[in-house]
Amino acid sequence: MKRREFLAAAAGAALLRADGFEWRTPPPPGCPAPPSPLLKGLRFTGSHAEYADADTWYPSWATDGNLYSPWTDGKVSGVSCSSAGKNARTGQAKIMGDSPLHLEIGEAATYPSSPAPYGGRYPCGSLVHNGVWYYGTYCLDDSDGDPSKGLNWDILGPCVGFRWSTDFGKTWTQTPHTPSAPLFGEPAKQDALVKMGAPHFVDFGRNMEHSPDGKAYLVGHGAWPADPHPRPARLSWITGDRIYLARVEPSIANMNDRSKYEYFAGRAPGDQPLWTRDLNRAQPIFEWNNNAGCVTMTYNPGLKCYLMCITDGVGTVEKFNSYILESERVTGPWKLVEYLKDFGEQAYFVNVPSKFLSPDGRSGWLLYAANFSNCCTNWPSHRPNPAGSRYGMCWQEIRFL
Repeated sequence: MKRREFLAAAAGAALLRADGFEWRTPPPPGCPAPPSPLLKGLRFTGSHAEYADADTWYPSWATDGNLYSPWTDGKVSGVSCSSAGKNARTGQAKIMGDSPLHLEIGEAATYPSSPAPYGGRYPCGSLVHNGVWYYGTYCLDDSDGDPSKGLNWDILGPCVGFRWSTDFGKTWTQTPHTPSAPLFGEPAKQDALVKMGAPHFVDFGRNMEHSPDGKAYLVGHGAWPADPHPRPARLSWITGDRIYLARVEPSIANMNDRSKYEYFAGRAPGDQPLWTRDLNRAQPIFEWNNNAGCVTMTYNPGLKCYLMCITDGVGTVEKFNSYILESERVTGPWKLVEYLKDFGEQAYFVNVPSKFLSPDGRSGWLLYAANFSNCCTNWPSHRPNPAGSRYGMCWQEIRFL
């Protein structure tokens, strides 16, 4: 058995408590989501913890009680990983513990996957269900050929597919798909926009126990096809206009079979959701021109609602804005819980892990990474706001008002 390390402060963990506060920054004009009648905002308790020196944490709660997550572009327990370039790799880890203030991270490892003909291949949707770990990757390009200068990975490529493991990541079977022949058939290296380029699994709780129909759902972000888009990064790893939803019966046979997926396609009379197997007919579950980007979703059983976290990455290296929406249905309609202007100040990959929601659903933890641009002199630097926001696995305790 591999040695499990607790990441103490010297190795990247910090356990702190400051005064609680409410964010209270109003959304910009034109926000399409009305205020939520159920949740009136967020209060940050001041409790926070940080671990490791890597980003892209999307944990999935398995039947053994542990969380399993991807990570990349950094170091975890002495293991290094980078998802850029021809030798791209993606990381994985096991997260143990019953409180974000006291976690252990073990079994850190990496796996190689070529991004060609793209410049990078990064983790996206990750799900552990019935003992099988499905691990998705997606591709990125940079318009000036260098993601460390100017814009950062400002071209969103396709979701390649899902590799899988039946022994919690000790061994893997690679997806049969490639960046040039991706799972959803979306264009590779063409002047086109993807809908499911960087999808993330909806967090339905331990072993998907709260799925409404036993299916796995994925949310991804795209852009308006005919929009001139004033921002330089029209559709990137962190920017876009629209949020799309797909679903599939989770199994090794189905997860890489395009014919098994259905996509939200609008609403029938009576407000019933429509589904299609034709991705071209997919309709967004939420859209906000220039203000929608990377997305995650979690079911909150205590409040019987879905929480959707979206980050607007502006120009890919500036301060980012995140916001949380809620709905009683996975398809929406969506209402605004809180708009977090300049959260982080550059927080991204924001999600609400179901494992740490309170039984009544009124409190939980935000998980995110922050301020990656501080590492490069070509980009603006950002301060940690709230305290504890840094490049790594960041946890902030929240309460829903």
